[in-house]
Amino acid sequence: MHPIVRTLLQRVSLSVATLLAVSVIIFLMIEALPGNFASAILGQSATPERVAAFERQIGLDRPPVERYVVWLGNLLQGDFGNSLASAGSPVGHERTVMSLVGPRLKNTMFLAGLVAVVAVPISLALGLLAALYRNGIFDRLVNLTTLTSISVPEFFIAYILMLFFAVRLPWFHSLATVNTDTELLERVARCTLPALTLVLVIVAHMMRMTRASIINLLASPYVETARLKGLSPARVIVHHALPNAWAPIVNVIAVNLAYLVVGVVVVEVVFVYPGVGQLMVDSVSARDIPVVQACALVFAIAYIGLNLIADLVAIITNPRLLRPR
Repeated sequence: MHPIVRTLLQRVSLSVATLLAVSVIIFLMIEALPGNFASAILGQSATPERVAAFERQIGLDRPPVERYVVWLGNLLQGDFGNSLASAGSPVGHERTVMSLVGPRLKNTMFLAGLVAVVAVPISLALGLLAALYRNGIFDRLVNLTTLTSISVPEFFIAYILMLFFAVRLPWFHSLATVNTDTELLERVARCTLPALTLVLVIVAHMMRMTRASIINLLASPYVETARLKGLSPARVIVHHALPNAWAPIVNVIAVNLAYLVVGVVVVEVVFVYPGVGQLMVDSVSARDIPVVQACALVFAIAYIGLNLIADLVAIITNPRLLRPR
């Protein structure tokens, strides 16, 4: 078997095993939460008989191991179960978890895609320019700005942007309330502030990693040879240093894109954006455990999947792995 194919299969197998381990952790963490889920959903006025009947209805009377096996088996079949908030509804009127998570996931992916389209080109351009003018005024100014944005929490940046650009200067919407009927331009306008908040955070990480990767390669012998040939610094960086820096750059881009899906919880809550993060927070408050598990699993799949893509791209773009040993 070719080394590339073998390495790719190993990465895929490791990702599947990691996802399985994460599913166990998610289930155990939900089990470790204090209180009785049935009592919390039905309220304090519920009788013990009604609580026991509700537990039998949703399967809480079974052992944890059996419930995990059933839950995992249903997941493999694409069945995330029904929302506990609708467990008392008439037969046929229960709301499935996917009917709740699906639209919210589309909203989260729209926000993440909007941020990625803006942040990735800006971070690559700033990283290249900072490496080209290393230790200059531009480099120091960009580093100071990025360090500031990294050090400040996302919710603080969100509130500052909301204060200046939605309250004092009513240029944008303070709340990103959208629905399925919202037109594209209106959706983009309402997502401007949450997208800008995330852009300020992830551009800093991606730009600094791009700069560090380029500067690390500028001391390589082939770069010195290119300089001795009389090539311009811009040509040396773009045509010689950047192609060999793609692997670490792609990794940091993938990690930050995974953060866009996983770490948008705070931003979605601040701007009341109807995404998966907001749904997860609401479901925790309502003790809707199947929805919480589904949201956590979606976050895990996105994070592991994007890291897997980064590994595959790094392997394919690494010339040393193209030669069988």
